[in-house]
Amino acid sequence: MKTPFKNIVQVLRLNRWVVLSVVILSGLVCSVSIMVVAKIHQNSMDHAFVVNGEGEVIPLQWMEQHKNLEVEALAHLEQFHRWFYGVDAGSYETHMEKALWLGNNSVTEIYHQKKADGFYNRLLQYSLVQKVERIESKIEQEGANMAFQTRIVLKIYRGSVTDTYELVTSGHLLQVERNFPHNPHGLLITDFFENSLRKLETYESPKE
Repeated sequence: MKTPFKNIVQVLRLNRWVVLSVVILSGLVCSVSIMVVAKIHQNSMDHAFVVNGEGEVIPLQWMEQHKNLEVEALAHLEQFHRWFYGVDAGSYETHMEKALWLGNNSVTEIYHQKKADGFYNRLLQYSLVQKVERIESKIEQEGANMAFQTRIVLKIYRGSVTDTYELVTSGHLLQVERNFPHNPHGLLITDFFENSLRKLETYESPKE
């Protein structure tokens, strides 16, 4: 014989399974949603987008910073040395302004020292042209800082006379905030020092 109580028990039992199923399903949906959001976030961190002149959106792949840092450091050092040492009467002020953005007061002090020694006055007086022929940099990681040593081959043109010099500099690179367009690599040269300068004789060929 059927009783109302038996029906109520069955209904309650069914409701319990329905509620339990909904809770489990909701948990699964939440878990999947979290994983999808995390994946989307990771993809957004690995990609950037730029808009070209025609309004088209172009994806750019981002490399992890630790893989890209050495490449940026070498580019930073090359740009700095070309600006700081590749000078002539018409360009040295512009080059110095750009170079000083890439280093701290240790770079500024060497610039003022050269200026006090009359280097730039001679550049103007005799229309000298100093060109950077080659730059070779070595970098060693030292915790948050990077130590570097750079070898530069310079040619100084004085009319029909050309002299070749080898200059070795050293210092450290410190990561700072990127500053477009002044310091796009986000690196700052510190402890900058000119270790040695020697004239290369005509019979000496610059080392590769």
